[in-house]
This record gives sequence, structure tokens and C-alpha cells, in this order.
Amino acid sequence: MSTQWKTIKPSDILTSEEQHRLRQRSDKMGYWLLISAWLSIIGVATLFVVFPNVFTFILALIIIGSRQLGLSILMHEASHGLLFRTRKLNEYLGHLFAAAPLLISMTEYRKRHMAHHRFTRTEKDPENYLYTPFPVSSSSMTRKIIRDLTGIAFVRTQFGIFRAVWGESQGRPARLKTFYGWTLLFYVPFVAAFAVSGQMDLFLLMWLLPMATTQQLFLRVRNIAEHAAVPDVSNPLQNSRTTLTGTLGRMTFAPFWVNYHIEHHMVPFVPCWRLPEVHRIMISKGLGKEMEIQHGYVQVLKINAAA
Repeated sequence: MSTQWKTIKPSDILTSEEQHRLRQRSDKMGYWLLISAWLSIIGVATLFVVFPNVFTFILALIIIGSRQLGLSILMHEASHGLLFRTRKLNEYLGHLFAAAPLLISMTEYRKRHMAHHRFTRTEKDPENYLYTPFPVSSSSMTRKIIRDLTGIAFVRTQFGIFRAVWGESQGRPARLKTFYGWTLLFYVPFVAAFAVSGQMDLFLLMWLLPMATTQQLFLRVRNIAEHAAVPDVSNPLQNSRTTLTGTLGRMTFAPFWVNYHIEHHMVPFVPCWRLPEVHRIMISKGLGKEMEIQHGYVQVLKINAAA
């Protein structure tokens, strides 16, 4: 049981009827979310090919990077079993079209993430390293952003992951297969298609470059917003953060309703597209006064770069 629920339970937030209704998953919505992310990537890359200029290039870096973050959020949904109704669809499509393109093993991610839910912001939280350095100085935050946008953070992360998976020789083939098996299944035909068509430059510019730069920035800001520099790590309504944002925020740092993070932690059995309704219910029940809610990601960055 989550340590969160020792203080406040899902039944304190949602009635039995609300829980039953809001936990319903939808294959139709799951397909739409996954397809829409890929259509956005293909669409803006096509725009750059047809009208190659600085504006369409920058636009592609922003949109593709944000949709790559979106794929990581859909992987998160699939790891919870919420993207589709059946386990097979969550596992196969979540692995192949959400996790693998980002060089992530959903299997390994799920192990860490479930522990994060169970031990949120306690000493046992395996994701604490993402949040404990904050707040930092403005100069430190600037350096982090520069490392993100120059690809340094991406290279360091991938090298660190590979070194951890490589580990000792004993059991190495199994570890490599577990972590990189789906990645190879996706990337062999994906890269081959670009190579055969003579468009490897497009693969580098419209896929690898955004993943190594803008996606890293969007990912960092999202991580910071969720749990960094929160008011009270022992209070489940204050050790996570919900960030209310507009169209620009949703296009960059918060695709697929990931900004409703308190709501997700309190009722992790609810699909992402139903979280805005959970938020409205929590506000209507007077919980908003205690919840850590910020308006916009600029404000979140100010809080976390105030040291």
C-alpha cells in the first residue's frame, strides 16, 4: 500500500461511484493518444521537409521534443495498465511505440516507478535524486538548462544507463535483452527506413536531435514541477505538485495532462485523460486549500531557482 494512503485515501476523494466511473479505460482513447503523438511528430517533420527554414526547424525541435516527452507519459500510462483496457495492448504497444523509441525499458521503468508511488518522497523513494538537489541557484539552473539543450545531459544519461545495464559479465546477455530488446525491435526497421530512402539526415535532425535537446529540457522541467521544492514531503497533498497551465505549457512541459500530478498520486488507477475531472472534484470538496498548486511553469522554475 502506498505510504500516501496512510494519511488520505482514495475514498476520501472519490465516492465509490466516482471511482468506478473514472477508473474505466478506453482502447479508443488509448489509440488516439498514441497515434496523435506520432502524427504530430510526422506532421511537423513533414512541414520542415516541405518548407526547410529556421522557423520550421525550431518549431520541429519544440513540437517533436514535446511529443517525445508525450510518449514517455504514455509509457507511464501503459506501465500503470491505464493506456488500454487489456494488459496485452498496454505491454506490447507501450513497449514498442512509447518506451522503445526513447531508449527506455518499460519493464525496468515500472519497477522503479511503482516504488516511487509507494514511497513518495521518503528515503525509500528511488526517484528522490531527481528532486532533492532543488532549489538551486539561478546560475546552477542555467547550467542545467544549457546541458539539456546542448545534448550533454542526454549523452551522460545514456552512458550511465548503459554502464549500469552492462554491469558485471554474469547475467549480462539477459540484462541487455531485457533492457534493449524492444529498443532494437523498434530502431532496426525505423533507422533502416531512413537509410534506404537516403534520409539519414532527417532521422538525425527530426528525431535524434530533439530527443537529445528539447525533450531533455521539457523532461527536466516536468520532473522539477512534480516533486521538487514542495512544502511538506510528509503530506500527500503537498509532496507532489499540480501545475495549472495554458496551451503553451501543454504543448511543451505538460502533454497528456501530466500536470495534474497530485491527482495522479492520490488515485493512480485513473487514466490521464480523466485527471482534470479528478482535480475539479478535489477542488469542490475543499481540498484545494491544502494542495500544492502552482500556476504556470515559469512560477515553478522561480521556486526551484531561488536558492
